[in-house]
Amino acid sequence: MTYKEWIETVPSEIRDDSVWRVEAYRLALFAGDLAWYDSTKLLSDKRTISLADQLHRAAAAISGDITEGYSRRSGKDQARFYEYALGSARETRDWYYKGRHVLGETVANHRMDLHTQIIKSLLKIIPKERGFKLSEEAPPYSSDLAHLLDQPPMANTELASHAPRTTHHAPRTTHHASGTTHHASPPA
Repeated sequence: MTYKEWIETVPSEIRDDSVWRVEAYRLALFAGDLAWYDSTKLLSDKRTISLADQLHRAAAAISGDITEGYSRRSGKDQARFYEYALGSARETRDWYYKGRHVLGETVANHRMDLHTQIIKSLLKIIPKERGFKLSEEAPPYSSDLAHLLDQPPMANTELASHAPRTTHHAPRTTHHASGTTHHASPPA
């Protein structure tokens, strides 16, 4: 699905809201939807189950923090939430790097590039709202988004194959202070 195709799926209640004009928000919302599928792929490998949860939470937080900040009255309040979004964007990029072995290099690199663009956009917004520059130098990011928005690669997933798994536990033995031992059956 391309970015333009994705936009058509976004409800008008969201597209008609004034926050939709914020590029970082639109990109973060798109990235959050992509992260949904990527998290599903990460759930397919037991080594990356917790990574999937962290990735999904961090990716979802970006657009959430932008909308919350956008709704604040003062520029300093807005900037504070945009800084939270900046931290979540960097965190998400980090989780994508760590998940590259399961997601594949193409998907991981695309998502890291997309989050770098979100970071770039936020680094432009925050100083304007704060009224002064950030203490860090802005990296030389490219502003060409076509390679990120047209035909983003998708992790190979089958959503139905990720039903909850039954976990088998070993029997538990409890030693009491009185010297007695209790053997419990594993949970059903």
